[in-house]
Amino acid sequence: MQKWMDEHKVIGVDIGGSHITTGIVDLKSKCVLPETLGRQHVNSKDNAEEIIEAWAKEINKRFNDYPQVSKKIGIAMPGPFDYENGICLIKGVDKFESLFGLNIKKLLSGKLKIKDNDLLMMNDASCFLKGEIFGGAAVDRNNVLGVTLGTGLGSARFHDNKIFDGDLYCLPFKNGTAEDYLSSRWFLQQYKSITGKIARNVKELTETLSEEKCIQELFSEFGKNLGEVLYYYAQKHSCQTIVIGGNITKAWELFFSETKYILQRLSENVIIKKAELGEESTLIGAASQWII
Repeated sequence: MQKWMDEHKVIGVDIGGSHITTGIVDLKSKCVLPETLGRQHVNSKDNAEEIIEAWAKEINKRFNDYPQVSKKIGIAMPGPFDYENGICLIKGVDKFESLFGLNIKKLLSGKLKIKDNDLLMMNDASCFLKGEIFGGAAVDRNNVLGVTLGTGLGSARFHDNKIFDGDLYCLPFKNGTAEDYLSSRWFLQQYKSITGKIARNVKELTETLSEEKCIQELFSEFGKNLGEVLYYYAQKHSCQTIVIGGNITKAWELFFSETKYILQRLSENVIIKKAELGEESTLIGAASQWII
C-alpha cells in the first residue's frame, strides 16, 4: 500500500506573479487532496535567492507534512520560459526580473535536495488545459482550446494528444491585442476612464454592480470581445471544444450570455464549457505531467 501511495501521489505546484500554490495530487483519483493545499504570497520583485527560497520553503512543507508522497514534482510556470531545460526567459513585464537567464530547475531542485529530472515544468495555461483534459470539462475531447481569464489572457490548445501554446494574448484585435481587451487590466482601465475612480480588482466591480450601471455595460462589452476572439480562433483551428477558466469566470453570469450569442455562429458540434476544476485544474495538470 505504501508503494502505491508513493507512485500515485505527487506534488503539483502553481506559480503565479504574486503567489505559489501547492497541493498533493492523487493521479489515480485525479484530484487534489484538499487537506494538503497551501498558498503563500511571494514578492516577484525580490532577488533570485529570496524567490527560489520562498518557493522551496512552500514545497518542502508538503514533503515534511506528507513524507509518503513521491518526490516527483510538476510545476505550472508563466512564460516565456524554456520549460524543458528550466531556464527563465521572463523579461520586461515587471515580475521575476531577477530570474532572467537562470536555470530555475537546477536551483530549485538543489534547494529541495532532489534530482533535476524529478521536476517537470510546463506553461501555466497549458497546465490548466491539461488538468481539464485529465479530469475536468474536456475529458475524452480532441482539438480543445483552453482559455484563462485573469490578470492576463492565457491560452493553450490540445490536438492529437499534444498541447500547444494558444498565443491568444498577442492576437491582433481592435486597436491592440486580445489581451488588451480580455484581462482584468482592461476592466480597471475602462472603469477609471468612465468614472475617474480606481478599483482594485474585478471582484470589487462585481460587488458594486447594483450601484453603477456602467459596470454591467463593461461586462457586456467584455463578453462580446471574448466571443469575437474565440470565434475567430475556433474557426481558424477547427476547435471542437472551448474550456474557459480563470478568476474572471467567477463573474460568468455577467458576461457569458454575450459571448454565447456570438459563438452561436460556430458549428453546433462545438462545445463551450466553463472549467470544472476551478483553481485546482492547474495543479492537477502540472502533476499529470508524470502520467506516462
